[in-house]
Amino acid sequence: MSTTQEPRKAAAPRRRLTLTQKRDNRSAWSMVGPLVAIVTLVILVPIAWTFVLSFQDARYSDVAQNGLFNPITLSNYTDVLTDSGFWNSLWITVIYTVATTFGSIALGYFAALSMRDKFRGRGVMRALFVLPYVAPVVATAYVWKTMLNPQYGIVNAVGTGFLGWDQGIDFLGLEPYALMTVIVYEIWRYFPFAFIFFAAALMGLSREVEEAALVDGATPWQKFIYVITPQMLPVIALLTLLRLVMTFNKFDDIYLLTGGAAGTEIAAVRVYDELTGSSDIGAASANAVLLAIILAVGLSVYMRFTRKADGS
Repeated sequence: MSTTQEPRKAAAPRRRLTLTQKRDNRSAWSMVGPLVAIVTLVILVPIAWTFVLSFQDARYSDVAQNGLFNPITLSNYTDVLTDSGFWNSLWITVIYTVATTFGSIALGYFAALSMRDKFRGRGVMRALFVLPYVAPVVATAYVWKTMLNPQYGIVNAVGTGFLGWDQGIDFLGLEPYALMTVIVYEIWRYFPFAFIFFAAALMGLSREVEEAALVDGATPWQKFIYVITPQMLPVIALLTLLRLVMTFNKFDDIYLLTGGAAGTEIAAVRVYDELTGSSDIGAASANAVLLAIILAVGLSVYMRFTRKADGS
């Protein structure tokens, strides 16, 4: 009995790149290469180093002497997760982030609506609205600390002189005034960020739909709720995402105003205090890694929620 073997199929010849394609590939890598190198050195390497240090019992002197070769330990994470101070700072961070995010977006939205129609002096008013955002944070923090000083600040002078206060209030040194004050400061400083986005988006809206709604009997409030706001939802979602990330990682504003005292020690300030106060790089790195994980999980939930809301 004879058996016949099917002839093997010849392997498809490997496609050779032309000289033009090779030149295009080299050109692409020459342009992408520097960006990849910068991202790797500036972002990926520090993240990886922080992650490695979070598992080490290391201080400044240890890192200077041994580099990454320090004793491995899990105590950094157990100490952080069992420390009530960490959870308290995280709770304060959540309150601070949510309040300032929605406050700055709401104020920026109404500021953009108020500047939508042309009137004399609109350009000057727009420039004044943007001023808190472009001014140096050190300068604005110093001005606020001076205004709110319990001894010679203008706010307490008005309060004791005209509002019937018995004595000046230390807005930046007493709970819960300090947290409320830094929230108000953050809203004031960053509402121009939302204002710029909303002003640009409102310029692209068609007035014909709004005029048709008014002709059909809609009130200005109904026009705002049912005509303008639905068209602005993508901008609101984007601003919410940006402000949540930026505010959750915020450090300089609170540190300049209160230094984290009087119930304002947010997570970023706690990491800094952990690093500078005890020089414990391992514990500070563990704090930072846990905060990054919490932020990533929160953003994932937010992105999934917004996708479902959009129906995608």
